[in-house]
Amino acid sequence: MRAAAYFALVVSLALWSGNWIVGRAVREDISPALATLGRVFIVMLVVLPFAFQDFKQRLANLSRADWRVLLLTGFFGGGVHLAMQWEGLRYTTATSATLFLSTSPVFILLLAPSLLGERVSARQWLGIGVSFAGIATIVGAGDPATLASLSFNRGDLLALGSMFMWALYTIMLKRRRDALDMPQFLLVLTVVGALSLSPWVAWELAHEPHASLSRNGVLAILYSGIGSFLLAYLGWSYAVTRLGAARAGPWMHGVMAFGVLLAAVFLGEYPRWFHIAGVLLILAGIAISTFRPSGSAGR
Repeated sequence: MRAAAYFALVVSLALWSGNWIVGRAVREDISPALATLGRVFIVMLVVLPFAFQDFKQRLANLSRADWRVLLLTGFFGGGVHLAMQWEGLRYTTATSATLFLSTSPVFILLLAPSLLGERVSARQWLGIGVSFAGIATIVGAGDPATLASLSFNRGDLLALGSMFMWALYTIMLKRRRDALDMPQFLLVLTVVGALSLSPWVAWELAHEPHASLSRNGVLAILYSGIGSFLLAYLGWSYAVTRLGAARAGPWMHGVMAFGVLLAAVFLGEYPRWFHIAGVLLILAGIAISTFRPSGSAGR
């Protein structure tokens, strides 16, 4: 049973990381917002049959604060961040974009004081500083002159923006107090996500040469919606249920490892020294921020 859980865990990580590989591979076949909207509709259609029970009543019982959190959650996590990710993959490598996954905990820690009222200690600020040194190393491709001139890769900045939005989405999840069950929440999330994407999609249809459903584009949408979302989510949920969150959680860093490996195999992208140095600095900063000396337990 434990072997099956670890297998599901590894497959889920590989499916998640594959989203970056697919996004980079089809960058000339479909526009980012249209691809993301297709993924959102797939998820919407899957959860729709499971969301009807008491749905109308639960919506009626939502307070204004509940709606505010749900709308912000849908905006930050319902699709725009993924479209930014795929847009970024037009300009940067899948290797770089995948490694920026490690920045999400840093952004969450940075936003916690203002949005969650959580105090950030001097040690945590030090960790944030170390992590941002790692981010600068990757964004600047290890060249100080690039940082000095602020001539950053557009794709790297979009990938960072996507992770910043994901951090905001995560914080909004912590602020949820509504009574919606998971299918109902996902339905609201996808509806808000689709509405948020609609102006971007409209612009693409009017101006973007790749805003069409080519064969490769359709396959990419199917993979993103079914493979990297539904199957990966089910596999991850199964693994966490069998292994526990504490044991499964650290494996999330495996998404970066799979991303680098798959990018090398399928795209011919190989990590360079600044990728490795940058992600080590980011992870070191996270470790500094989260490590609690034994004497401080319970304080």
